[in-house]
Parts: sequence; structure tokens; C-alpha cells
Amino acid sequence: MSLSHTAAEYMLSDALLPDPSSSRAKGLRLELPSDRLLKFVTVGLPLCLVSLAFAREFSAGSQISCFSPTNFTGKQSAYTDTACWDSLIHHGFDAEGRAITKSLWALKVFPYSLLVVAVLMYLPYLLWRYAAAPALHCDLLFIIDELDKSYNRSVRLVQHMKKVQQASAEPERFWEEYERARRERYFEFPLLERYLSCKQHAHALVFIYLLRNLLLLLFLAATCLYLVFLHLNIFFQDEFSCSIKTGLLQAEPHIPSLIPCKLVFFSVFQIISLSVGSVYVLLIPVVIYNALQLCQWDKGLLSVYEMLPAFDLLSRRMLTCPLNDLNIILLFLRANISELTSFSRLNAVSALREATANKEDIDTVIDFMTLLAGLETTKPKH
Repeated sequence: MSLSHTAAEYMLSDALLPDPSSSRAKGLRLELPSDRLLKFVTVGLPLCLVSLAFAREFSAGSQISCFSPTNFTGKQSAYTDTACWDSLIHHGFDAEGRAITKSLWALKVFPYSLLVVAVLMYLPYLLWRYAAAPALHCDLLFIIDELDKSYNRSVRLVQHMKKVQQASAEPERFWEEYERARRERYFEFPLLERYLSCKQHAHALVFIYLLRNLLLLLFLAATCLYLVFLHLNIFFQDEFSCSIKTGLLQAEPHIPSLIPCKLVFFSVFQIISLSVGSVYVLLIPVVIYNALQLCQWDKGLLSVYEMLPAFDLLSRRMLTCPLNDLNIILLFLRANISELTSFSRLNAVSALREATANKEDIDTVIDFMTLLAGLETTKPKH
């Protein structure tokens, strides 16, 4: 065997991908990078700010300061603060002089409402994790494995073609057999192509993904409306008039009817609500973009694999409406591109193919590898 043939054999042997490790199943990402960022911000931001609010409450002590009469003792002043904090009802008068009351109790539950917001923001991701992620994990594992196997089968086919061409006494007869095999689709990968085609007619994953984004958008809008309501009705009133003449104190003549009070934590709650509201408003376009990216195909990945012989899912125009499970799988294949070992190699071959002068001589990866193996660079013209 000549030195060039030995070198070609070693080159093709090195082109084969190693067997996949068992860590591939554990390393698959079942969330898109943008969805992971949304989960981190929408859930983590209110939890972080609530923890700061609680730390402020524990360190500062009382959250309210009432201006008790001078004749009140220390215990009476403490009782006044506690009673006004428990009631949080503002007593005032309208333009006609009639007594009115306004509850400020929403301020007391504001930190706990942010905890509820964080739980609501996590619900869409729980839906995706338990309703769609297991099926998506199986799909990705199978497709990634089959794509790498398709690449290996192509390399092994090149190795076999090289041996047949070396043993053939008539090169033109070899190329005729090669062209006939391509016309009769002996090189196709029916299992993988039919599986991908079947995913075009399934809509379970895309329905759950759209539902997840719709729920997240709904919760974001509801939280923003809730914060706007608090600002318009409560968050501009840090002082209120409190009445403690209730119960046993109702008949006490030395207790004033109204006592002015001030909320100590008011500015902190304003900053927290403005921070959460502004960030959530900025995240709404991100959620809309995540949903709208399903309206177009990600053809870059499959177009690279069309260099494999008879892998023509795109050229046969099998990609119709993008709102199906195949489009979701393509997005997650792009997110797990590090697990797809054959993609980097085919992408490199694609770049070399684009830089080749005689592109008409290279139309599949088999032709390109055959060229590298030292076979004829130009096929016989019929």
C-alpha cells in the first residue's frame, strides 16, 4: 500500500467521532438561554428585594412612628404605635367635611405579595419542566445521537469507497456506480429524516412553550398593574391619621380622636416597587420575542447536515409552517450545539467548501472527503 493511501486511511479514521460518553444525557440544556435569564430575573429579583425589606424591618425595629401626646407614658406610646400598625387605617375628611376612612393595609402585606409574585413567576417554568422537558430530553438525545451516527456512517462510506476505487481497474465504472447509488438514494438516513418529518406534525412542545410564555407575560402584566395600583392609591401617602379610641379606650376623655403617624419604611417600599416594576416592564418585550422566534425556521443547523448524502429535509421543502415541535427542537439543538460533536466538523468542511474554487466538483461531504483522500477531483462528464 502506498504512502498516500496509508495517509488517507489514517485521515479518514481520525475523522470518525468517538463513542458518546454517558455524561451527554446529563449535560443537555432543557432551557433556552433567554428563558434561563428570564427565570433568574423574574424569580430572583423579588426574592432578593423582599429579603432586603425583611432585613430592614428586623434591623430598624418598628415600621411606624406615631406622634403621641406629651402626657403619654412610654408604654402608652408603644401601644399607640402597635395599635396603629395593626389597623393601618387613615381617618380623614372629604371636601364637604364628612369623615372618611382609607385602608393602608396593602403596605403591610407588600413584602409577602412579592413572595407570591416570585412563586407565580416560577409556575411557568414548573409547567415546562414537568410537562415538556422529559419528552424534549428524549427527542434531543435521539436526534443528537443519530446526527453523529449519520456523520460516522458517511465517513465509513468514504473509507469503503476509497477501498473500492483502489481495487477498481475502471475508474469510470466506479463513478457510474456511485452516481446510480445516489440516484436510488442508497445513502439516505430514513430513520432520522422520518423522525424529523414526524415532528413537523406534532404540536405538544410548541403548545406548552407558547402557554409558558403566555402565562409569564400575563403574570408580568398583572404584577405591573398591581404596582401601579399601589402607587396611585397608597404609595404617595407616607403619613396618615390613626384612631386608637376603640374597645376599652373608646370612653377615655384624655385620648385624642386622631393621632398623626408616619411610615418609616415607606421610601424602601417605593424603591422596591419601582425596581420590580421597571425591570418587569423591560422583560415584557423579551418574552414576546421568545414567542415570536417560533414564527421562523432556524435553517442554519440542518443546512450544514445537508452536506451528508441524501439528507435533504430542507431542499425537498419539507419545512412548512414553523409552529410545530420540530422548530422547538431545532432551537434547543442550537442551545446544545456543544453536545453535537459532528456539527463543528461539518461546519469546518462547509467553510472549506465555500472557499473551494471548483465548487461544482464538491456537492456532499462524501465528495469532499473523497477529494481529500486523493481520488479523482473531477468526475467523468456524461
